[in-house]
Amino acid sequence: MDLHDKEILPGDILPVVIIGNGPSGICLSYLLSGYTPYLSPEASHPNPLLHSKLAEQPHLSLLEQDLEYLCEGLEGRSSNPVAVLFDSLLLPDSDFGFDHTSPLEWRYEPERAIPHLVLGKGPPGGAWHAMEGSMLTLSLANWMELPGLKLKDWMRDKRRNVRNDRATPAEIASYYQHYVSQMSLEQNFACGTLVTSVTRQPSSQEGSPPSWRVTGLQRREGEELGDGSTLSEEVPFSVLARNVVLATGTHDIPARLGAQGESLPFVCHSFWDLEAAIARGELDQSSDPVLVVGAGLTAADAVLATRHLNTPVYHAFRRSVNDPELIFNQLPKLLYPEYHKVHQMMTQQHQRNNSQQDHTQNLHRSNPSSSSSSLPRYPGYLSFPRHRVVEFRPDQKCVLESDAGERTVVQVSKALVLIGAHPNLSFLDNNGRMLGMNPEEPISCRRNPIEVDPFTNRVIAANGPGMYAMGPLVGENFVRFLKGGALAIASDLTKRQKEEAEKGEGELSIDRLMDRCVDRQTRAEPEVCLVDV
Repeated sequence: MDLHDKEILPGDILPVVIIGNGPSGICLSYLLSGYTPYLSPEASHPNPLLHSKLAEQPHLSLLEQDLEYLCEGLEGRSSNPVAVLFDSLLLPDSDFGFDHTSPLEWRYEPERAIPHLVLGKGPPGGAWHAMEGSMLTLSLANWMELPGLKLKDWMRDKRRNVRNDRATPAEIASYYQHYVSQMSLEQNFACGTLVTSVTRQPSSQEGSPPSWRVTGLQRREGEELGDGSTLSEEVPFSVLARNVVLATGTHDIPARLGAQGESLPFVCHSFWDLEAAIARGELDQSSDPVLVVGAGLTAADAVLATRHLNTPVYHAFRRSVNDPELIFNQLPKLLYPEYHKVHQMMTQQHQRNNSQQDHTQNLHRSNPSSSSSSLPRYPGYLSFPRHRVVEFRPDQKCVLESDAGERTVVQVSKALVLIGAHPNLSFLDNNGRMLGMNPEEPISCRRNPIEVDPFTNRVIAANGPGMYAMGPLVGENFVRFLKGGALAIASDLTKRQKEEAEKGEGELSIDRLMDRCVDRQTRAEPEVCLVDV
């Protein structure tokens, strides 16, 4: 959708603007487009208490029910209660390996649709389009799917053999993009947009209610040049919305150590920097070791990719290898053999003699640090558990320090700092810090998520009503559970819309916009209505 070409509707306010077009924004768009979940009359749920609660008012959709009441007594792998509820309804008992049929049936009820706009910097799917395309995802394929389109069925149509229950990021990105088209959601999506400001607008003298002003730039392709390339331009836009949803994810800004010398050219903060170096032929078995800093899955992917070239690897991380919070200690070995292998390496091939010395020659030959001949040996790999980087030096030496204060100096060809990322919330005052659990710290998925009401996802510290947050911004990293945020928000918006209609309010923002959209459709114009200043 091209925002610049939209007809201006002075005074009108769009009900919802969603900032972010990843799986969070896509799922919410689906629920706001009239796709409504009900308890199927023929279905049953393996949890008898939950089933009996749902059966008390089977005529009501899930969006209209008391989510807090339905969540009571449920347990799952997410700390967000509505996420556990929706996951239990979409994938009953999947944690136990069962493939139960969902008790939900989806009805398309266009009269329930709430006009909305989804803004995203790239194509639908968000950060999935930027992830490494050949490695397998962490989650099982059915955990990655969105309501209404089975991912496994879609994958079988795309390739002859589904090797296992996991997909590649490239497949997931393509699935999300196809999902938007398949569910006829395109008219709600404006891609190529960069949001630069979200501010609270007071009520006007003409009587319009307070709202949120969302401004930014949209990239448009312009004139085609003689060499086949095209000129692009950025066109400003401005939209007023009664409600704004923050769904940007957290992959925008790589986290940094704050160590001395971290800005030196051999220090990188992205897996793509490693891929680029490999593509340029800069790394091979004769290279000095690559230092990988971090103990997450991206760091593990970097270890695997580097070892595939027979390039030596130093691996430094702050946690103990036995720390239960370490992601590798939470993954079933049979489902994730490649990550189990990395964990084995971290555990069995680590530095035990912390002293200031150069390990490069030993690492190139074969590391003898494993004390038992029965344990696997991994030549060319050495881990440094419970270590931090003190300094990166211009001569490409790195100083590591253990918890005990002992230092080790290693010579490297490159250093990859892969310790997570922060969201880009530069369109909010002070980068949105005031919205976090700790307003003194930057927003972080794990350490300082945005604080929201657990049953509505309303932002607690917003400077006005109608601001929501979902997905990684509220600490929900897995697609399997971020769908619960979409349910919480859609349910709250549905109930608010009903309350306003009963009070005789809200017709201007919803009914009038719907009427105008229908009128535009008869004139073959785009369906979603936008506003301008």
